[in-house]
Amino acid sequence: MLTDAFPSALDLARFQFAFTVVWHFLFPAFTIGLASYLAVLEALWLATGRAIYIETFQWWLRVFAVAFAMGVVSGIVMSYQFGTNWSVLSDRAGPVIGPLLGYEVLTAFFLEAGFLGVMLFGLKRVGKPLHFIATCCVAIGTLMSTFWIIAANSWMQTPQGHEVSPDGRFLPLDWWAVIFNPSFPYRFAHVVSAAYLTTAFIVGAVGAWHLLRDRGNAHARLMFSMAMWMALLVAPAQVLIGDAHGLNTLEHQPAKVAAMEGHWETRRGAPLLLFALPDMAAQDNELAIGIPRLGSLILGHSLDAEIRGLKDFPDAYPTNVPLVFFAFRVMVGLGLLMAALGVVAFVLRLRRRLYTTGWLHRWAVAMGPSGLLAVSAGWIVTEAGRQPFTVYGLLRTADSVSPIAAPAVATSLAMFVVVYFVVFSAGIWLLFRLFAVAPHPAQEGPSEGAPIRSAGITPGPSLPDHRVQPRPAE
Repeated sequence: MLTDAFPSALDLARFQFAFTVVWHFLFPAFTIGLASYLAVLEALWLATGRAIYIETFQWWLRVFAVAFAMGVVSGIVMSYQFGTNWSVLSDRAGPVIGPLLGYEVLTAFFLEAGFLGVMLFGLKRVGKPLHFIATCCVAIGTLMSTFWIIAANSWMQTPQGHEVSPDGRFLPLDWWAVIFNPSFPYRFAHVVSAAYLTTAFIVGAVGAWHLLRDRGNAHARLMFSMAMWMALLVAPAQVLIGDAHGLNTLEHQPAKVAAMEGHWETRRGAPLLLFALPDMAAQDNELAIGIPRLGSLILGHSLDAEIRGLKDFPDAYPTNVPLVFFAFRVMVGLGLLMAALGVVAFVLRLRRRLYTTGWLHRWAVAMGPSGLLAVSAGWIVTEAGRQPFTVYGLLRTADSVSPIAAPAVATSLAMFVVVYFVVFSAGIWLLFRLFAVAPHPAQEGPSEGAPIRSAGITPGPSLPDHRVQPRPAE
């Protein structure tokens, strides 16, 4: 009885990878956008000479250093799971995904790590132009890292450009087809824009937090203003990118879309379900609330378009339909709230009330973690939606796991939970300490001697050529 009740090695391995990857991606989702934000701030400083830009750069540079370190620490352990828990997947799909992950290390991570030290400590040593180049290299490195990771993941979602050897291994034939597989362009654009929105809403929340305490803080105004411009421009674009990505998924992974929409039966004029309780045992929905025919209009661009249901894929639809269904609604709902905040902020900007409207600032603070929640929900949809496959349609998850005993996986999982709780609690605590320090003129960057102590907890000396400038106009 005890053996029957204990989770299988497969279930534990899946949960362990899900646990580590969800926690890990919170930090890259933030640093991808933050690296580009830092590059923009430094470019504005070089172009205008206004000290407020480099002071804001130095304030966020401390945050970037901590978040980048947390992302590296949490990401390293994930690669080991391919050997410990997913050795069959590594053996069979390794000829394809192995080089892609190797390219990520060689072309992206080395670029980030190589220039990170110059970015953190080199402004007074290498001069403005070279320091700006280093900042841009770090920003480009984060995007290149995203490129290769998404290429590997997208190939597992929509595999092409390979052949299957007699022993079941996937051998690459056309690297161009492997990398630029059918879902890659849509997924890459979706992930990068999501990362920019994640950063924008964290920056906006921090700026709004300090505006609630001092509406005249010029640095907080700059943060909030730039974040709201990003929300206004990128959030609506993300809706369009997401729609294109959804249509691509409908073409290549129709079972995933059926789970996202909660459609069990194939029908014309399918509704858009706003809420339902999918019942996998009954293969039906309870308490369904929807808008008639709107699902067919969105997915098929016709009120009478035929939308295939989950029952058309008896052996291939996701193993947890409710998880996919609700995660998709969390992602979409948060995306609409982001777009709404950007529009409202723009209206108040036109009325010159962007920095004086307290309820807007409180809304922005509440929306601070919305990007992190949305990207987590999006990855849940992506990964849970492709089950029961690791390589979609070709290699099942049950056939990808290592021949390892469940207690061994349970032991490593327990250790991960404990270590992650300690490490992430400390890292998140430090980030909130940094967020709480009000930005002020003459910010100093991380200190070589004491990077944690000087990372915003206590102010450092001013940079040599900084002058306090008037607050930015709305």
